[in-house]
Amino acid sequence: MKKRKLGDLEVSAVGYGCMGLSYGYGPATDRTEGISLIRAAAGRGVTIFDTAEAYGPFTNEELVGEALAPIREQVIIATKFGWDIDPETGERRPGLNSRPEHIKAATEGMLRRLKTDHIDLLYQHRVDPEVPIEDVAGTMKDLIAEGKVIYYGLSEAGAQTIRRAHAVHPLAAIQSEYSIWTRDPEAEVLPTCEELGIGFVPWSPLGQGFLTGKIDAATTFESSDFRAVFPRFTPEAREANLALVEVLKQIAGRKHATPAQVALAWLLAQKPWIIPIPGTTKLHRLDENLGAVGVELTPQDLRDIETSFAKIPVEGARLPEQILRYSNR
Repeated sequence: MKKRKLGDLEVSAVGYGCMGLSYGYGPATDRTEGISLIRAAAGRGVTIFDTAEAYGPFTNEELVGEALAPIREQVIIATKFGWDIDPETGERRPGLNSRPEHIKAATEGMLRRLKTDHIDLLYQHRVDPEVPIEDVAGTMKDLIAEGKVIYYGLSEAGAQTIRRAHAVHPLAAIQSEYSIWTRDPEAEVLPTCEELGIGFVPWSPLGQGFLTGKIDAATTFESSDFRAVFPRFTPEAREANLALVEVLKQIAGRKHATPAQVALAWLLAQKPWIIPIPGTTKLHRLDENLGAVGVELTPQDLRDIETSFAKIPVEGARLPEQILRYSNR
């Protein structure tokens, strides 16, 4: 597995997003199967595993902690705080909470669940408008000084917030949704990351599965699957957006690859400090995703993709409004 850097942190070129094993995409995966899949990813050279206290809440961190405990020193664990979740009970209250005392309490819970004495990369999951980002960054600086956190990151933050936080303590990574059909970070966030030497971690690099080519207008989603209420996943939007997948299929045919591999290879080709974190619940999909590292897109391939995608408007917002309002602050 090739390596890349998030700031000073070296990780595998493709990571593993663990959320879907227990949250967000329908019923949770069997615990034994989830542990086996996480360990299989590590065995194939993946070194960065992404989770969050909100995934469950708590259940995903517990799964990741158990799976990686035997190989803890060989991997990088990234997790997130920021929603208003009771650190003891897991009760989820409306809105955000990044008050310094809450961050510290949340971190103690994360350390217990992850079965570790340090978190390699800790993100603020969403920027809290009620708490100055300087206070959050200062709290992270304290946790890093104590050895409980090694690297600091932000998720779904805007360029000015990134600059303010970075001035208090250097950021290693920004995590936001980014893929060939979700290009929001390109205008301001990616240039800011490049200027400041911050790595970028695209979540949902396969468009919640749509860019794999395995979803069409007739696909149905469980009520516990986020996509059942996502604007981009209404039957009408899916029907319109299939044109995007057709472009990926055409390029994939030329490269002897799959649409998913082309979508990931496109991200890897954007910048050397971009590390996508696709998730999956299936071993053969894990192997498919990791195979993207070996797919080389030529400058002409990239131009063809850009030209074709520019002609196809994406139908539907990337997230429901009640979630989107917490992004790009």
